[in-house]
Amino acid sequence: MGENGDKKIIITVAVTGSVPTREMNPAIPYSPEEIVQAAVESYKVGASVVHVHCRDPQTGKPSVKIEYFERVLEGIRERCDMLVNLTTSPLWFEGSEEDVIAGRLERVYLRPDLCSFDIGSMNLSDKVHFNPPVTWGEAAARCMQENRVKPEIEVFDIGPIYQATDLIKKGLIDAPPYFQLCLGVKWGIMASPENLLFMKNKLPQSAIWSAIGVGKEELPMITMAMLMGGHVRVGFEDNIYLRKGVLAANNAQIVEMAADLALRLGREIATPAETRRILGIAT
Repeated sequence: MGENGDKKIIITVAVTGSVPTREMNPAIPYSPEEIVQAAVESYKVGASVVHVHCRDPQTGKPSVKIEYFERVLEGIRERCDMLVNLTTSPLWFEGSEEDVIAGRLERVYLRPDLCSFDIGSMNLSDKVHFNPPVTWGEAAARCMQENRVKPEIEVFDIGPIYQATDLIKKGLIDAPPYFQLCLGVKWGIMASPENLLFMKNKLPQSAIWSAIGVGKEELPMITMAMLMGGHVRVGFEDNIYLRKGVLAANNAQIVEMAADLALRLGREIATPAETRRILGIAT
């Protein structure tokens, strides 16, 4: 059974991320308009949530310009009712700790439906994923709560689950808490059935959860999550291939694969309205 006592499954699509380039896959969306189009195409085949990073439209390099996030948010809302999740990742920001945190919180003030909430500092590939527990963790939780933005708690290992549980106990994260279990990121927890079970079993009892598998681990991890009653994230941020050696033509093709798999496993695809109900997000 899925969360909240039904079989509905939330499919999130992460359409561009910050790592894949067109040299890796020519279909990677760069401009705000391309990101909007990728989101809408994915919505039509089953994604009810889109996770958004932005790029420089000309170079494709990751961009933290708030106007790009505004254009994506407005563009998606004009064309469909899928939920929008804006990243608050610290990567690609420059400046003092105070300036970086202020820049990250700008996305919250746009009032998307969700914002990713990274907690727990770690080495992430060749960068430091810097998330201090008070000046970022507690401050961001309060900011999202005050602005009625649902935090999608992204965890790359076990320790951040304990930190999130502490924030929940302090009343800084509203029920039900929503976790994204990220497996297979370099220097994070390895993607394996044992690790997914371990992470899931460490979550608070009331938690709603979803899983990510990076690269070739995407299909095994989302299949296992579906069987365990969780939700899933797919898309070019995590994996650019449809199957071994075959590049995906677009994000929608990967979403369609995930939706077909879910239906074969007896999980019905959640609509945006059903997703809001499951996550406790008001319309």
